[in-house]
Formats: sequence, structure tokens, C-alpha cells
Amino acid sequence: MPSSTCKPARVAQAIADMHEENKGAANGCGKIRSGTQNEAALLALMEKTGYSLVQENGQRKFGGPPPGWEGPPPPRGCEVFVGKIPRDMYEDELVPVFERAGKIYEFRLMMEFSGENRGYAFVMYTTKEEAQLAIKFLNNYEIRPGKFIGVCVSLDNCRLFIGAIPKEKKKDEILNEMKKVTEGVVDVIVYPNATDKTKNRGFAFVEYESHRAAAMARRRLIPGTFQLWGHTIQVDWADPEKEVDEETMQRVKVLYVRNLMMSTTEETIKAEFNKFKPGVVERVKKLRDYAFVHFFHREDAVAAMSVMNGKCIDGASIEVTLAKPVNKESTWKQHFNGQISPGSENLLGFPNKEDGHQKSIGKQASLSVRLNGQHSPGPPEIERCTYQFFPGIKLTPISVYSLKSSHFSSAAMHLDYFCNKNNWAPPEYYLYSTTSQDGKILLVYKVFIPSIADSSQSYFMPDKLCTTVEGAKELAAQFTLLHLAPEQAYRTLLSLNATLWDSRANCTPYLA
Repeated sequence: MPSSTCKPARVAQAIADMHEENKGAANGCGKIRSGTQNEAALLALMEKTGYSLVQENGQRKFGGPPPGWEGPPPPRGCEVFVGKIPRDMYEDELVPVFERAGKIYEFRLMMEFSGENRGYAFVMYTTKEEAQLAIKFLNNYEIRPGKFIGVCVSLDNCRLFIGAIPKEKKKDEILNEMKKVTEGVVDVIVYPNATDKTKNRGFAFVEYESHRAAAMARRRLIPGTFQLWGHTIQVDWADPEKEVDEETMQRVKVLYVRNLMMSTTEETIKAEFNKFKPGVVERVKKLRDYAFVHFFHREDAVAAMSVMNGKCIDGASIEVTLAKPVNKESTWKQHFNGQISPGSENLLGFPNKEDGHQKSIGKQASLSVRLNGQHSPGPPEIERCTYQFFPGIKLTPISVYSLKSSHFSSAAMHLDYFCNKNNWAPPEYYLYSTTSQDGKILLVYKVFIPSIADSSQSYFMPDKLCTTVEGAKELAAQFTLLHLAPEQAYRTLLSLNATLWDSRANCTPYLA
């Protein structure tokens, strides 16, 4: 049997063996070690492995590169984030666990001045396959009795979101201006306005050559006093694109089509995509100026993508890509310097075996993805998390808008946050009702955005009715977000409890 086939099984067995060893040594775990004992243990690890160990800038780096390494560092996707590490656990205990999944290129443990670790680390493997094995076998691993770590993919974010940009500015103008005020700019992504293709949507994404370049640019632009063309801009990390494994993408038979005219119908889209080969399109779902085109067979979807990308439909040049299914393994938000925040380990969805459920603020999406006629279950629902309030705890007044969007668990809050981020007045909600045939009171909200009252559309109202006030408000907020900023909103809604939108509005759970 080839070694590549055997490796996952070997890793699983090795980790199971180590787990039993850890349980057997439970009496010795958790005891506070002296500084001399720590040094001796780390020196023994270095001598055994040949790796170097250097502490700098609040982190301790083991390896990077490992002994005998030649060539460039491993590519993107080879690093994993590890959270909920016991604060008195160090490399001599952690490295043997993680090297069971594969060869470690670099292990970075974040450190406090006190000498304790900060509860999280980054482990870079030499291949993506090894990183995926670490996620598969070590996520929710009991590192010590009653102590479970969380492991997920780590991605360096090289992209910034720039808001409040004048809508008449073209891509080249934005690119040139960003190159003047920041260094390392590679590209800008600008989406045309849904109703007027000659204008942009008031925001852009700026791609930098490295995470460091993006971080330096954000530091320069973040104060809120920086202006472009006389406008105070909004700056934040762009949400990292969801990573979907190659095997899953090989089964996708849905295309994501953007930059459509508002007036273009689903029937027109279906007819255009059927032109190159009649009868290949199963159905089309259009939302404002983008759509999802479902095919009966994957090979037809791939062929249509190459034929239709860049074509004109009703006068608009469209962009066509394969839609990305929701990746149920990648549900954690990354916000601290474009990576997962070290201070938010209690917000992460690490399962807590003692409580019997996962702990997180808010609920994750419970959407499912249909691939080749089969439903793939979405991420498990996560219970709302509460913590004991003890007398004497210091409380600090803050503004809700100083928080990150990951702190919000409703579409209504995301819409309010979106308006504030663009220096708009808060949305206004107007409630309407009707009675169903069986006598039920059905509700719907109309959302008014005062700051765009002079545009072609400032009112938004979904075409679905709800039986509860809360459900109607959430649906209206979801609908408004999908119209104002679909590229951001679709990803946002997938991180919320979007079942309502999926089931009542027939929204296909694919994202691009």
C-alpha cells in the first residue's frame, strides 16, 4: 500500500497512542515547573531535533527553517492556528504532539513577559497535506486531562477593505492613489454599482504583496483622519477568502456570475448559458446584480465558465467563476492583524467536552450544500455563550461600533454596523402585516436607508413574510445587506444563523 494512503491511518494511531500516554501521565501534568526545569526541557528538545529556538517580538520561534532545509518557505496554506493551549505548556510538550501530523517547518508560540505562553501558537508544516492532517486529527485534541485544544487553518491576510471612496473614481485612479500613500500595493478590486455601471460601489479591496505590507498600510490609514480626494476613508481588514479543498471543488457544478444588470432576468441568464450547449442548465437564482447558475453536470459548468466569462449580457460584461461551497471546517473568524485574535479564544467555537456543547457567541450557519445531488451538512449550531459576572470585575464603557463585526450575531446588527462604517445614518425599519388564508398574522419590514435617499433605491423589502417580529426584521436586514453589498453580505450571512433566508427565500447556499 502506498505511503500516502497509509499516512492518515499512521497519524491517527500515533495521536491515539500519545493520548493514552498523556492520560497515563495525568498526575504529573499541570504541575508548575521552575525556570530551570523549563530551560532543561527546551534544551533537550533542541538537542534531540536539531532545531533552533529564538525568542523575539513576543513570540518564541522553533525552527523556521528546520535543519537541512533548502529553498523557499512552504507555500500558503501550510500553517495552522492552535488555540486554548494551557498557559504552562511549552514546546517540549507541544512539538511532539504536532510533529505526529508531519514535518514541522516552524513552530511559533506566543509568549507573555511573565514567561507563560499566551494560549495560542502557529504551526507551519512543509506541505498543505500535513497541515490538513493536523486539523483533522488534532482539532479538539485532549492535550491534558480536561483541556482541549482547537486547530484550524491560518491564513496571512494581504487584503484591506477601503470604504467611503467617491463612487465616480475608476479602478486605475484608486490603484494609483493607494500606491502613492502606501507601499507594496499589487492590485485593487473594484465592483461596479448595481444600478449604474459607470460608478463604483463606494468601496474597494486593496491587495498587498505581503501581510506585513498590508499591516503597515493599515497602520498608516487606520486613524480615521486620513483622507483620499477630500473624503475620510474607512479602513479594515478584508474578510479572508474561504479556503475550499480541491476535492470538494472538483465536485462543484454551480457557477457564480457577477456584474449583471439589475434588469436582467433569470430566464435571460438561463437562455444565454444554454446557448453553447442546449439543456445543460438546471436552474438559475439571481440576487440583485449577481446570480448562481446550476448545471446538471460539472463538465458543462466548467466549459460554460470558459466560454461565458467576459461575455456581455444586456450590455454588461459579466465575470464567471466556480461557486465555492461553504467549508464546514473553516468557520472561525480571523480579525487580529488579519489572523485569529489571541484575546478571543473564548469566542472561538472550540468544543467544550465538560458542557457537552460548543461554546461561542452567536450561532453558526446551519446551511447545507448540495453537491452532485448530495447534501453536505453545514457547521453544527453553536450555543450562545455566557460567563459568570463576579463582584468587583472592572467594566469599561465602549461604543458598539468600536467592536469587530465578529461580535455581532444578527443581520440587523451587521446592517447597522455597515451603515456606520460608511458614515451613513442608521437604517430605519417600518413594520407591515397581512393575514394568511388560515388566519395567521404575517409580518414584513420595509428598511429605509436615509443616507442614500437620493439614489434610485433607498427602500428595501423582502418578498417573503414571517410569523414573528424578530424573524421579519432579520429577513429584512439580510435582504438589505445582500442588495447594498452582496460580496460582503453573502459571506456575512453564512456566518450567521441564515436558515431563515435559506428556507424562506430559496437562497442557494453557495458563495463565490
